[in-house]
Amino acid sequence: MNPKFCAQDMIRCGFCKDRVVQMYCNFCYMNLCKICMVEQTSDKSKKHEVVPYDSRKSYHVFSLETPEGVYCPPEKPLLDEPEVIATKNTGYILRGVTCLSDDEVWTCGQDKIMKLYNLQGKLLKSIQTKSGKWPGDITVTESGDLIYTDPDTKTVNIVKNKQIQEVIRLQAWRPYLVLSVIHWSSLISIQFDSEGKPLYSSGYLKYVSENRNLDICVADQEAKAIVVDNLAGKFRFRYTGNPSATKGSFDPLGITTDSQSQILTADCFNHSIHILDQDGQFLCYIDNCDLKKPMGICIDTRDNLFVACHCGKVKIIKYM
Repeated sequence: MNPKFCAQDMIRCGFCKDRVVQMYCNFCYMNLCKICMVEQTSDKSKKHEVVPYDSRKSYHVFSLETPEGVYCPPEKPLLDEPEVIATKNTGYILRGVTCLSDDEVWTCGQDKIMKLYNLQGKLLKSIQTKSGKWPGDITVTESGDLIYTDPDTKTVNIVKNKQIQEVIRLQAWRPYLVLSVIHWSSLISIQFDSEGKPLYSSGYLKYVSENRNLDICVADQEAKAIVVDNLAGKFRFRYTGNPSATKGSFDPLGITTDSQSQILTADCFNHSIHILDQDGQFLCYIDNCDLKKPMGICIDTRDNLFVACHCGKVKIIKYM
């Protein structure tokens, strides 16, 4: 039996987890009811290709065992031994890294200058922050514009044609990594769980990433935890380190996600990277690549991991 047309009445919307699926986004790999489709496509910062469920593209591998019957890219197994495929020395203390393309990366650190390098280590471009202070962290938009956060001025800023524009100014929080203003605003609005308890610590060191399944993933350094909510604001899980590990205190900083919806976070204290599945189960460490105080991390389109180490080195790691 063709799984594309069977058991459709058993599949639920992957967004609200309640209503029966009617539509499908070929770009997000998400099952949607018609109500959630409107909310999903209202986010213009993301690409969408929403079609009737029976007309969805069939090149993804089906697994019906997943509760929502979501289609996923072909599975990539984790390597037994991750390997460093390149190391670049930037010459200054690093805090963050983000991929502009598979061949170019932006870096930032304890300096007012953000720098763009190619994989051969050549400096391609430099941008100074508007305030002259260190940036909190950096990311890029789908169109390639650089976004940086300024904890000193509590602002999120975008660089367009070398011109810096303030996107948002926060009142209480000091912003660090943020994928979009929309998701940062969503994070601010979901600070409590269903019992009214705070989801996050009062500290300002929080790094944010969005998973492919639209979960918002937060590395809360002061709480020593990864906190994950769905985009609707419902708390999903909290990860505080591998309970069976003999390592020291969990110290999460940078956070990113890959094509398999796995969550990766830099553990600065233990000089390692934790890899979790999309439901918060610990999968493995990357601790064999001589990572000295890993800080910011990002993933390119080939699922190569870029790690910005405090010593100034960017390491590119193959782990799948």
